[in-house]
Amino acid sequence: MTAPPGPALLAVDLGLRSGLARFGADGRLRWYRSQNFGTHARLKRAVPAVLQDASPLAWLVLEGGGPIADIWEREALRRALPVLRVAAEDWRHRLLYAREQRSGALAKDAADGLARRVIDWSQAPRPTSLRHDAAEAILLGLWGALEVGWLAQVPAEVRR
Repeated sequence: MTAPPGPALLAVDLGLRSGLARFGADGRLRWYRSQNFGTHARLKRAVPAVLQDASPLAWLVLEGGGPIADIWEREALRRALPVLRVAAEDWRHRLLYAREQRSGALAKDAADGLARRVIDWSQAPRPTSLRHDAAEAILLGLWGALEVGWLAQVPAEVRR
């Protein structure tokens, strides 16, 4: 998947199955997907290609930590790419209502609906099915666009 020109932000919902979402500097979603790396070794080999595919990048936004986050951060450091690391609770606090955060299952359901509104607002291709990791990467990317100042606020079309 070739990225359009201009700086972008890549949001990654970390895991061996990762959600990926690329946002343009206008704060709109350009593409999203779920990718199953299968093993730690395959993930480690794939990260450089994923970052290259999403280039040019101005930011990498990661949800989570641990050894998988370290792989992404090391490659970003090698490319002098700034990284924002955030816990799910932090971006959820900014984008979801408190009642939607009472459990992980509720948060994932709410994330699905909100991610679909971001897709529509961005005029990105609609999914036939939207995996929860891709939906969370989309919202992580929206949070990142707000954090780095690409968006002043959640767009009215996305707000509920």
